[in-house]
Amino acid sequence: MRGGAMVSGWCSCCGGCQARFGSLVDYNSRRAARQTALILWRGWETMGRRERPHVVLAKGRCSAVGVAGNTCVRGLGICGVNIVGRKNVPVPDISKAGRQQRAVQPFSDEDASVETMSHCSSFSDPTSLADDGTETDQTVEDLDEETSQEDYDYKLRGFIDSTFDKSAKIRLLALEGLKSAFASKLLYDFILERRVTLTDSIERCLKKGKSEEQCVAAQVASLLCIQLGSSIESEEVFKSLRPIFKTILTDKSVCVQTRRACATNLAICCYVAADDIEDLHLTMTYLESIFTASYQKQDKTIGVSPAPLDISTLAAWTLLLTICPASLMKKIFEIHLTKLPCLLSCGDVDMRIAAGETLALLFELSRDIYDDFEYEDMELLCCKLKGLATDGNKYRAKTDRKKQRSVFRDVLKTIEDGDFDPETITFGPECMYIDSWVKKRTYETFKELLASGIRFHLQANEFVRSVFELGPPLLLDAATLKATKTSRVERHFYNSAVCKARTKARNKFRDKRADIGEYI
Repeated sequence: MRGGAMVSGWCSCCGGCQARFGSLVDYNSRRAARQTALILWRGWETMGRRERPHVVLAKGRCSAVGVAGNTCVRGLGICGVNIVGRKNVPVPDISKAGRQQRAVQPFSDEDASVETMSHCSSFSDPTSLADDGTETDQTVEDLDEETSQEDYDYKLRGFIDSTFDKSAKIRLLALEGLKSAFASKLLYDFILERRVTLTDSIERCLKKGKSEEQCVAAQVASLLCIQLGSSIESEEVFKSLRPIFKTILTDKSVCVQTRRACATNLAICCYVAADDIEDLHLTMTYLESIFTASYQKQDKTIGVSPAPLDISTLAAWTLLLTICPASLMKKIFEIHLTKLPCLLSCGDVDMRIAAGETLALLFELSRDIYDDFEYEDMELLCCKLKGLATDGNKYRAKTDRKKQRSVFRDVLKTIEDGDFDPETITFGPECMYIDSWVKKRTYETFKELLASGIRFHLQANEFVRSVFELGPPLLLDAATLKATKTSRVERHFYNSAVCKARTKARNKFRDKRADIGEYI
């Protein structure tokens, strides 16, 4: 057969399978050649004598029919090793009668022809392999790990190639695969070699794709910048994609969902990659031009529901506000501290929450920059915030009321007293304290993008750790990680104590109903 070689031999590891095994292995693949050598090596090691082992066929399972073939595979201990074969050689069924009638044919030199046998450069003495089993197991594990990494890289290369496919469905699946990989693993070296290709594919999907494809492509762009960190490469990615993000963001004919995704991911890319104040200021101007339209709407008509795009651009603008230098803050305070309170009366709960969190962040930053900061209409603002923190109007949805009260209790505490209730985020043996609105806004943005991968990136990604001031990644072995893991009982008691403390703190802000004792 072209491109393949026959691997054949007699199995004598357990005596239950007197059959001949074979497989066509594609030697055009370096991975297949390595795995074949690994199988032969492990077979010799397990048998412990100078006899030729058989070969496991495709998908890690012997192709012989019956129990004998499976027993042989377990005897060799090489189950789970995969070979990409073109075709399996059919093997006849083996029964007791068949074994009695058929004599065992010894291995002959004729079977070892160039056309039918694979060649192995050399084998070590089996006794020496058996003496040092630890070293052998470690070498096999290293080979398995290297093979799995090559398979993963091959799969990612397939995703990148598929982003240029003509089919929109295939492009979307490829983008979803890249998004999942970038969010769950660190792939700096792999991405660095293919940065230009990835940037071109994202740019093409943003320009030519439809709504769903554009949304996923925008998320892949943000993940690409997070993988590269704050570097020249990520800055080039940001500057290449920023004009496209701006065009989609300002185009009113584009779907609102796509414009919201572009606003959020434009802010994330700028947060990670922008090294120049001008780039930061320009990006904030793009976002500011969108949500400031809600100021005029609320001035004219109180209670009007804003567009969903205004909410996303305000949240994205707030993220960039956390890294804004003090030289730009004075003008921002003058414009927005007087305009944002009007958004607290709008009809959408998400906009009220976004406006409240932005106000709390502005107050926190202003007190850090100016020691003598004072707000003129503090009493009016606090009265409005207290009403939102204890809102019980039945015309609002129950879930909206609950979410609104929870947020505005914290907002009121920050604006009145300058305090913030810290939160603890645990990941592995480490923990992180969210003790300011700056950290909270940043963590929520990264958590929304990375989803379940946020804990992995907090542990291993140097850029994400630098953002939250966690220092360099810790190098811990499996035993240390297991020792630091808390039990279910400990977690239960901890959660109960936290719940009790939270209930006591919230009772102070709840409505005081009529005392029942007066009527008894």
